[in-house]
Amino acid sequence: MATTKIAFLTANEGIERVELTEPWAAVQEAGYEPVLLSLEPGEAVLFDHLDKVGSQAVDLVVADADVDDYAALVLPGGVANPDALRLDDDAVDFVRSFVESGRPVAAICHAAWTLVEADVLTGRTLASWPSLQTDIRNAGGSWKDEEVVVDGNLITSRNPDDLPAFNEALVAALDAG
Repeated sequence: MATTKIAFLTANEGIERVELTEPWAAVQEAGYEPVLLSLEPGEAVLFDHLDKVGSQAVDLVVADADVDDYAALVLPGGVANPDALRLDDDAVDFVRSFVESGRPVAAICHAAWTLVEADVLTGRTLASWPSLQTDIRNAGGSWKDEEVVVDGNLITSRNPDDLPAFNEALVAALDAG
């Protein structure tokens, strides 16, 4: 039987709360098991923009995670979160391996920075927070200003306003797999 675990990869601080909690709830409601991976054990601190609003327990350190244990990968945004992830070799390798696996990878807002660092955007089209469009183009990708862009196994969106479309595309990809 295929795994029903969905990896959510974040740094330990700087995660945009709704970009973690709303996709998390969507995959749970669809019958999947979300698992929070992070750089260090303990908790991941959540933010509403620049204001701390809570935390969530980390289930596993990404250095100890195996791509084959998960049906999909979700990359929440927040500015500090993907900026920290792209400086961590284990996180970047995990993301690269996941994209190369062909299984769904869903990234919202600033999370595309981690995809840029993983060097997996050549010939791919995606959406992100608008300030990342030059980074995406420099990494060989194309950028679109759309609420959700699905390009093969990549599912991307611009910002929290796009979460309904993002979550719908994520669950559709899971159900199709």
